[in-house]
Amino acid sequence: MTVFKHHGEMSTEKRSENGFRVVRLGRRFGRFYRQRSWHWVFFLAALFLMCSVPFAFKFFSHGNLENRASKTREVQEVISECKSTLLGIFPLCSSGTMMLDIRDLNIFINFLVNSESFSGCLTPFFCSFHPINLSDLPCTVGFSESVTEIVELKDFMNFSRFSLDYIEKEDKPSTTNFFEPRFGGHQSLQEREKSFYAENQTLHCGFVKGPPQFPSTTFDLDEKDRAYMNTCEVVVSSCIFGSSDFLRRPTSRMISEFSKKNVCFVMFVDEQTLLTLSSEGNIPDDEGHIGLWRIVVVKNLPYKDMRKTGKVPKLLPHRLFPSSRYSIWLDSKLRLQADPMLIIEFFLWRKRSEYAISNHYVRHCVWEEALRNKFLNKYNHTAIDEQIIFYQSDGLTKFDPSDPNNPLPSCES
Repeated sequence: MTVFKHHGEMSTEKRSENGFRVVRLGRRFGRFYRQRSWHWVFFLAALFLMCSVPFAFKFFSHGNLENRASKTREVQEVISECKSTLLGIFPLCSSGTMMLDIRDLNIFINFLVNSESFSGCLTPFFCSFHPINLSDLPCTVGFSESVTEIVELKDFMNFSRFSLDYIEKEDKPSTTNFFEPRFGGHQSLQEREKSFYAENQTLHCGFVKGPPQFPSTTFDLDEKDRAYMNTCEVVVSSCIFGSSDFLRRPTSRMISEFSKKNVCFVMFVDEQTLLTLSSEGNIPDDEGHIGLWRIVVVKNLPYKDMRKTGKVPKLLPHRLFPSSRYSIWLDSKLRLQADPMLIIEFFLWRKRSEYAISNHYVRHCVWEEALRNKFLNKYNHTAIDEQIIFYQSDGLTKFDPSDPNNPLPSCES
């Protein structure tokens, strides 16, 4: 018997009784077979899990605000959702073909397991392995070629000029023995109604301190971070709380040097998320940056529900960045792939608009959103019903797609 190498593998050779040479490749074939088998088992198990979990959500969900849509409409909605998943990944579309980064598979997995799809779930999975022609998507955006070509409009004729002040401290009412401080303060319905009018006024808008024994506003920030945020005139912000997502850095090659120097990119995280990022090798530098993101650690979160806490930086950037003139909110599941100044020029300056918000790629009605949240058990069902009733009492009506005066869709070129 002799031993020799065959393509890097140790093989054995011996003569059979009939004189023919028999070559055995040792364990090569067995190892190959076992590896391939394991890959297929893992692949099939992952597919089964991704498809079965949404079915389980549907099976165990309960409580309805109104009768569910017909099965046909459900299937059509799911197909639309699967096809529209890409809009959640590439909300700012451009022409050409792009291959998804393998890391973006997590977006599809989160989409399947956590939120949108309970049927037809293989569509977005397999889409992630194929080129995607973004020009086929219904939101091609005609950005300017570079930031040097854009000009800020000096006057917006439709701006309403008025001044606002904010309630920063509340004292304990003398008429009650129990007082629970709230991040948003204790606003009456009359104060809430008045806050809708564009006029000079003082209103509740978060960060409300309680009596001396409750000095914290919650959502506490380091003074160095606060000082940095006070200098921001244009800001792109996002957040990750409760280690609910992984860090997606803006595509640096798509961001101009002007924006890198003049735009603040701020990612709010809690201490738990910071530890997770560090364990993954994402450690802030001496100035607190990971790539373009300035990592701002929030302590003493105002709500136990991380979704509610995430609404603070999303809805109150004017409180967190008091000097800002423009702010862009980016969901943590998205990666910024366009220059923020080009976004501002296209959606605000060019259209003389004060505010721009993207249209949801499937749902346009608050009633449908309420049903979806109950279906996914995101919140207490009774609380959702009470909130919808409150909206109805305020005069909110269901979305009517046949209404010619309806402003939707919002994705226009």
